[in-house]
Amino acid sequence: MLEWIKYTLEDMDKQLQRILKSLNHLDEEQIWQRLKSSTNSIGNLCLHLAGNEYQSIASSIGGKPFIRERSKEFTAEGGRTKKELGSLLVETRAESTKILSSLTGSDLGREVRIVYRLEDWNRMLKVQADAETAFETREIGRLLIQVAAHYGYHAGQIVLLSKLHKDIPEPIAGQYH
Repeated sequence: MLEWIKYTLEDMDKQLQRILKSLNHLDEEQIWQRLKSSTNSIGNLCLHLAGNEYQSIASSIGGKPFIRERSKEFTAEGGRTKKELGSLLVETRAESTKILSSLTGSDLGREVRIVYRLEDWNRMLKVQADAETAFETREIGRLLIQVAAHYGYHAGQIVLLSKLHKDIPEPIAGQYH
């Protein structure tokens, strides 16, 4: 495995462990509770992270079928337990690791196609497309930087939301801050 990929996955795995630790501190109701109508629940964020990682790595880089329904990640109000959400994140990471471990240095500059459902494309970019699906292209190296940054951003939100739901005395992030 390329060193750069190894380091990226190590960081994403650290973020995943923070998410799993956060999930373990909360009850099922807290996982799906929105603290305000304008915020997402921890469950929504877990679905979103798994969806984004699958779309970007398994589908775009690995050639797996495109199955993501992004809008449902944010409208879900339950349906999965915290154990199921944790398993979804872990299984998605295992698939990503398998795909990324086979990449070569020259692959990092290769462009891949990131497919979107038309509804999600129009909502995200506020641009109308004329096909059933829309897509953009991105170099694999750049895509991985974006996926890792996105993962860390939402992992931090999950840690903070967990602390707002429940006063957790131990440092979920593995350090005091």
